[in-house]
Formats: sequence, C-alpha cells, structure tokens
Amino acid sequence: MTEVLSDTTLIETLGAGHRGRLIGADHADYDSARQLFNAMIDKRPRLIARCHDVADVIAAVKAGREAGIDLAVRGGGHNGPGLGSLDDGLVIDLTEFRGVIVDPEQRVAHVLGGTLLGEVDHAIQPFGLAAPFGIISTTGVGGLTLGGGVGNLTRTLGLTIDNLVEADVVLADGSFVTANETKNDDLLWALRGGGGNFGVVTRFAFRLSPIPTVVAGPTLWSLDRGAEILSWYRDFIRDAPDELNGWLGFLTVPPAPPFPEHLQLQKVAGVLWCWAGDPADADEALAPVRALEPELDGIQPMPVGALNAAFDPIYPAGDQWYWRSDLVTEIPDEAVAANLEFAQALPTWKCTSHLYPISGAAARVGSADTAWPARDGGWVQVIVGVDPDPANRELVTDWAVSFWEALHPYAAGGGYVNMIMEEGGDRVRTIYGPNYDRLAEIKGKYDPDNVFHVNQNIKPA
Repeated sequence: MTEVLSDTTLIETLGAGHRGRLIGADHADYDSARQLFNAMIDKRPRLIARCHDVADVIAAVKAGREAGIDLAVRGGGHNGPGLGSLDDGLVIDLTEFRGVIVDPEQRVAHVLGGTLLGEVDHAIQPFGLAAPFGIISTTGVGGLTLGGGVGNLTRTLGLTIDNLVEADVVLADGSFVTANETKNDDLLWALRGGGGNFGVVTRFAFRLSPIPTVVAGPTLWSLDRGAEILSWYRDFIRDAPDELNGWLGFLTVPPAPPFPEHLQLQKVAGVLWCWAGDPADADEALAPVRALEPELDGIQPMPVGALNAAFDPIYPAGDQWYWRSDLVTEIPDEAVAANLEFAQALPTWKCTSHLYPISGAAARVGSADTAWPARDGGWVQVIVGVDPDPANRELVTDWAVSFWEALHPYAAGGGYVNMIMEEGGDRVRTIYGPNYDRLAEIKGKYDPDNVFHVNQNIKPA
C-alpha cells in the first residue's frame, strides 16, 4: 500500500503500478534513503521509488516522464559524483531489487539490477566459478559494469563488460527489451562501457569461468623503495602471464590487524596480487616478486570473494571522497618521480593512488568491440582523496587535484567513467574517443529525448 507523502501528484501518477516504497521528504526514512557512499555528495530528491521488480521500474520511468521531472538511477550508490541521485527529481532506486541465479552448466549468472558485487561472489563461489568485478564488494554490479569494470581478475578474464552476455533494459519510453548478440545487439554494445545512458538495466547475464580459488594478497615495500618498485612493476606486469593479476598502489598501512604494528600508518608502495591459475604454479609465477624482498608478504590461497571484500572494512559508506583518473600507456621516469612526490604527501591515511592494468586478456579485445575503447595494454590510474572527517574535504580534494595535474601531462588521453567526478561533456567525449559518435547514434535510437541524462552523459545524435 502506497504511503501518502509530500509530492502527492507524482505518487498518484505512480499509483497501483508500483508496489515498492515511495519515500518523500517527509518520510521518516528519507535522510537514510538518500545517503550515498560518498558523503561529500548531498542531494535531496523529490521522491525515491524503491523498486522490487521490473514492473516497478516501468511504472517509475513512465511516472517521471509524465510528471516532467528528471530521473536518476541508483544501484549500489558508489558513484563518485553521486550520479545515482539528484536534487528535486525522481530516484529510481534498485537497492531492494537484488538477487542472483546461477546456471552452473551454462556457466552464467543472472544478476538483478541492484545486486552488490559481494552477493554475486557469494552465489557463484560454491560452484567454483568466478567473474571479474571490482575491488570493494559493496559496489553495485550495475554501475561498475556499465562503466567498464576493472578489478582483481582483469588480466585473466578481461573487464566486467567483456563477460556481459545479455541484459534486460527498461527504456526511456517505459518499454522493456532484451539485448544480446542476436537481439538489440547495438544496445548490448553500448551497455558494454557506455554508462547509464541507455535505460535502466534490470538484469545482467555474465559469463562465468572456472576459478575455484586464487593465490592472492598484498606485498608491501617501504616508500623509500617506491621508485624502484614502480619502475620494476611497469615492465614486469605487461609481460606477466594472463593468470597473474596485480595492481600497484601508494598507500598508508591501515592502523589495525592483520597488519603488523611496526608497519601500521607507514606510507608504502604495495601491489595486490592475484594468481588465478593452478595454485601449484603460484610460487614460480611470484618468484620475481619475492626476489624484491617485500617487508610484508600476505599472499595466500583464498576464494575470489574474500579478495574482493578485503577493503570493505577500510572503506565503509560515509567517508568523504574525491576521485581523479586518467589512462596511462607509458610510465616514464618523470612520472615515477611525480608519483613518489605525492605519495610522500598523502594527506590522510585513507588517501591512495592505484594503477590497474588493462593488459593480458583485457588488451586482446578490440577497441571497437565494446563502447569503452581503452585496450592498449596500459593502466587506469585513479587518485582518491578520502577521509571520514568533513573538515578534511578541501585537504583531500586539493591533494587529489594537484596529484592529477602533475601526472596528466604523461597520460594517454581518455579515461574511465567509473572513477571521475562531474568533469563535463568534453571529458566524456574524450573518454569514448573513436566510439563516441556511434554511442551518440545509439543514444538517439533508444533515448532520443535524453531522459537518462543524470550520468556521465552522452547526448543523442
């Protein structure tokens, strides 16, 4: 039964077609329901429509259009600039529209639109199967996938979008379509990295791969060896076998177990490794790493889900976040020096920078095969200023912006929409590069009025 809330006209328009909760500004749950992962973003929607099924989504899209108000689509709520919400509009909230059905024979997982990464890992692990997702298990599948999906298995299995085989989508006119290789294949291509521009994805189908366990964990070196480690890593990882994944970070060691006390709150260079091949071959593959004598070697056998959840306690919802990102194809010595300069100046212990390799399997996909074109064997570099205290908002933001500006001259152009703030249409065009015009044409076909524009927006041709 729909509750009588502040915007009665919009609620009446939704009417009996929506069975989920409708949360307006006078609802007791309004402040908690509108909160996003990034506490730096504070938005006040007119109404939040909690969707339980596809019918709820259809009703919400149609009601929003009839009311002439802007729409935002929320999955996990992790989006850096808070594009899963908006001021004075309707949020189509998929928070309660979650679930996973695994077909172990076909090696496919059917995932509802609001599901979180950790929930997929939990569902597929008993079958000894895996799919490549991100590095924080509370991230929403929808947002991560539609932006590309880099993570701990990228070099072995490709990006998340490379394993997306089908999607159900509610379009801007409220109609429902399925996109796969035989139906609406242009839409499937656009969903593989084109962001939330084309509709509300209510179901994803992912190809799964047999990886029952991985040998994974961090290796850490003191920051005075940072230039040495980054210089070694840039050459080593490109030629490593596909089974070996590893992303490099400059970070402060968290002040808690399992990290030893003498390392806690020390600034370090680290690599999080993930060997996804035969566990018996892990020692040989990782021998060059151990030859560098890290101060901490935390590599051990574990399920993929455990690795993907390792950072959850460090980065809960509610911190202040500021993202900056670039694509990197080469890391010259000058860039190594700039990385070290800003690593030494990490302003709070949660601030960090990461280099995620787009090599191995991910680099063997053609640049025109998916909407996101960056397949040149480089890295996505992300710089994040993070702190729980709102008083440090400017401190972490200024550090991230200055770091990015120092490194940007060495970038390759382009970028990664999942790790930028609201940086304007030119930035979005640059990210999609040669694929932008095709995306704009597909946008014009499926959303000609740009109903879905609260995102990293691609304007319809």
